[in-house]
Parts: sequence; C-alpha cells; structure tokens
Amino acid sequence: DWLPYLAGIDTVVNSIGIIGQTCAQRFATLHTRAPIALFDACVAAGVRRVIQISALGADEAARSRFPLSKRAADAHLRHLDVDWLVLRPALVYGRGGGSAGLFLRLARLPRLPVVGDGRQPLQPVHVGEVVATVLQGIRVRATRQSLDLVGSATVTFADWLQALRRAQGLAPAPLLHLPPGLVMCLAQVGGQFVPMLQPDNLRMLQAGHLGDGTALHAFLGRPVRRFAPALLFASASDAAACGGEA
Repeated sequence: DWLPYLAGIDTVVNSIGIIGQTCAQRFATLHTRAPIALFDACVAAGVRRVIQISALGADEAARSRFPLSKRAADAHLRHLDVDWLVLRPALVYGRGGGSAGLFLRLARLPRLPVVGDGRQPLQPVHVGEVVATVLQGIRVRATRQSLDLVGSATVTFADWLQALRRAQGLAPAPLLHLPPGLVMCLAQVGGQFVPMLQPDNLRMLQAGHLGDGTALHAFLGRPVRRFAPALLFASASDAAACGGEA
C-alpha cells in the first residue's frame, strides 16, 4: 500500500502519533504496524533516509502502551539498511498544539489541578525546535542516531501551569492537589472523552521521564531556545523567523 507513494522520494518523515486510543485509532496500528510497513516499503523503494518522530520515554524503561508502541517501530527502523533518525520529543508547546491548548485552558482555572504534589518534572520544547531538528536531519550527511528533543530547562508540572497562567496575563493561582488514586479512577471515565487524560498518560507524567539534550545541542549546532511566554503562541515558522535563541 505504501509503495505507490514512495516513487522518486528521497526522505520520509513519519509524524503519525496519537496520545490516547479510541475505538477507531489504536496504538498498535498507528504507532507500530503502519510505520513498520512504511519503513519496509522505503527499503524496497530505495528511499535512503527515514526520520521517525517517536516520543520521550520510548526506550528500555517504557512500561505503558503509548511509549511501548513507539519503541517497537523505532527498534524495527534501527535494524534497516537506511539512514535513519529517531527523534524523541518531550512535551511540545506552541500555537496550534492539542496538548498545548489543553494546558493553557487548565492554567486558566481558579485553582490549578495537579496530581499529588505537582512536582512531576517536565522538559517542554517548542515546536519550532522539533521542526528545526527534522530539517537538520534532512540536510546532514550522517544520521543513524536517536535524539531526545527536550527544552533547555526542567520545570515541575505545577510551575509549568503557573508559567502558562502568567503568559495569559493572570496572577498565580493556588493548587488543587488531587490524590493519584482518585485521578486514576477519574481517568478511567474521563479518558474515554479526552484521550490525553487516559490512565497511561497519567502514569507517564508520574514517572517523570527526563531526557538528555546534549546530543541535540550538538546536532543543531546551537542551544535550544529558552522558554519565553511569546513562544506559547508562536508557530514553528514564527520561531524560525526570530532565529537563534528566543
């Protein structure tokens, strides 16, 4: 099925991803089976470079279905005779992002809901840095590496919500501490309507997986952009127009 689309193609970028499963969209299909079929078709069609956008935490420590499904496709790609690049972004923010919009809405609540103490670590990265890494992956001569796409700073979940609140011109708000067990119970129901709130995603938040951005800095030839409130409402094109660090 993939082969007719690959004639004359030099580079393939796979950016398919879902944060939660529905009846029609399954991790095994979209994260594993379809990409593996695509990667094999790339080999058959003579495509020399494949860039896979995976996810932070899709490594040996993965335990939940989302990162495990990504990791399976990553592992298959690494064993093929192509120039591959596996990118593992952390929480991505910027204009138009689904998760970014959800967190901005959460930050507008009069009390900020956090799981437990709210000190789960995050390394938010702007969508412009993700796009810059993909473009660099198309240009460079040598690939065959995996990169963690993480921001320049580590913040707690509670502090991230407060930063989003300040960016919207709102004063700091008190936290609403929700017991992890209660949140998991609520997620069993709420996750059916809001995929991002499914239990697996809450487990990943609690695990607090962190990446190492050293290799990314070397790959880009510069540090990643520091967080600035304006970047929350900036697209990848907007950020590129600014150049360098924000």
